[in-house]
Amino acid sequence: MLKKPSRKYRPYPPIRLPRRRWPTRVLKRAPIWCSVDLRDGNQALAVPMNVSQKLELFQTLVKCGFKEIEVGFPSASNTEFTFNRRLIEENRAPEDVWLQVLVQAREDLIERTFESLVGAKKVIIHLYNSTSPAQRRVVFGMSKKEIMGMAVRGAKLIQERLPRLKGSRVMLQYSPESFSATEVTFAKEVCEAVMEIWKPTPKNKVILNLPDTVEVAMPNVYADQIEWICTNIKKRNSAIISLHTHNDRCTGVAATELGLLAGADRVEGTLFGNGERTGNLDIVTVALNLYMHGIDPKLDFSDLNALREVYERCTGMTVPARQPYAGELGFTAFSGSHQDAIRKGLAEWSRGEIKAWDVPYLTIDPTDIGREYREVIRVNSQSGKGGVAYLLESEFGIDLPKEMQRDFGPIANDEVDRLGREVSGAELKQMFWREYIDRDTPWKLQGFETESRNGTVRCHARLLRDGSAVEFSGEGNGPLAALVHGFTTAGEPRFEINHYSEHALSSGEEAAAIAYIQIKDAAGKTHWGAGVDTNIELASIKAVLSALNRSKS
Repeated sequence: MLKKPSRKYRPYPPIRLPRRRWPTRVLKRAPIWCSVDLRDGNQALAVPMNVSQKLELFQTLVKCGFKEIEVGFPSASNTEFTFNRRLIEENRAPEDVWLQVLVQAREDLIERTFESLVGAKKVIIHLYNSTSPAQRRVVFGMSKKEIMGMAVRGAKLIQERLPRLKGSRVMLQYSPESFSATEVTFAKEVCEAVMEIWKPTPKNKVILNLPDTVEVAMPNVYADQIEWICTNIKKRNSAIISLHTHNDRCTGVAATELGLLAGADRVEGTLFGNGERTGNLDIVTVALNLYMHGIDPKLDFSDLNALREVYERCTGMTVPARQPYAGELGFTAFSGSHQDAIRKGLAEWSRGEIKAWDVPYLTIDPTDIGREYREVIRVNSQSGKGGVAYLLESEFGIDLPKEMQRDFGPIANDEVDRLGREVSGAELKQMFWREYIDRDTPWKLQGFETESRNGTVRCHARLLRDGSAVEFSGEGNGPLAALVHGFTTAGEPRFEINHYSEHALSSGEEAAAIAYIQIKDAAGKTHWGAGVDTNIELASIKAVLSALNRSKS
């Protein structure tokens, strides 16, 4: 890297917009969405999709609710042309879906494009040519006047051929490609020149697509460009202003959201942001960002896992683990404090104590988009007792008392730290069983019977102590009190039960119960134990033995 980057690079100049209004606006509805997965996204693949893959992804996009889908660049290759024809001839596009095709401002390409559209119900013909100073200088070697002439000729060639699509509903779209790096005054002039040829009306609008083809500035600058165009373009009420952002500065989503605030009506993008270089706009993210503010996005992402699977199979791309909403770790917390907050927030929501979603660290309810709560919290060496307790409860119904969470949490974390990796709920359960349930040294239960008379319970216990048989009796106001008394007759130092709780682990006739016991010894030290049995009385007896055994380790 250069010590003085200013010798090589220059900041993009700001737009003069003294009365900008977008910073104080609030989004209240979803835009018109257009998926460009089958064109822009496909173009970015090392191995482009074949016709069958494109057909599957097209049907998936329709199922999501897209009403405008850029299906390809039919003049670019036989595959693109064939795909277009199959959609039309096999009647695969629903009545309310517009098929959008892209074409450069060249007569031979426009001719081939029209051939691909014969018989279509609804089509959007998307004309483009590049307009920025660098493109004018480096690629075309043309003046502004010549670039404008290219756009006008393309618009006329399309206008002349429209009668060939008799019976089709046609919408026209123009993009000054590289708009983000084009002088706004010139971009406006080119757009107006194209509109003059197409003569849109408020009832038959033209789409003006203003792409952030390469992010060259902060997203607020793009918003200023959009508001400037919306404010100054002629016949604004006859134009649909469309956004098409890329992600070179990793602000494609921000640029789109600010562009909508600036007055845009429509958004082009792809599922999960697939596209050239660093990608196109991720439509899923923008749509679900609206959803989290209570706005109906008009797209159905209620089974995001299935959508991701289709996308990955068709494109060969993968969704990054940290991708918002869709990534494997998108609803995952490793931090102990985060886990504890999530656990408490989910419990508050499930009890109906809050009317609007307000769970810490979770912007939306994962179940709304087909994700599951078990995905929310995972445990590694950075996790605390909250995450450990959550997994045990959510996956196995083991609802640890809070004090016992403090007892088991450090034990689990030490083991996870030793393993040096994330652990599953099943592994946590094994740790818990090993530490509490399977503790049978020195005391191991062989048999336990009780009888009650006049409010007093007598017990008879048969146990092994370090492998040797021990029998004793005891009495008290309940089975546990009788057991504690019996231990004193067997020479065990005095202790008392400080905490007792239990609950069912499963349902049905063979339902198991789990009991949690905390004992306090003569020195005032406390020790936790747990026991499991189909008989709740035996589960509690085993929990006492577990606590006693742990007190001696």
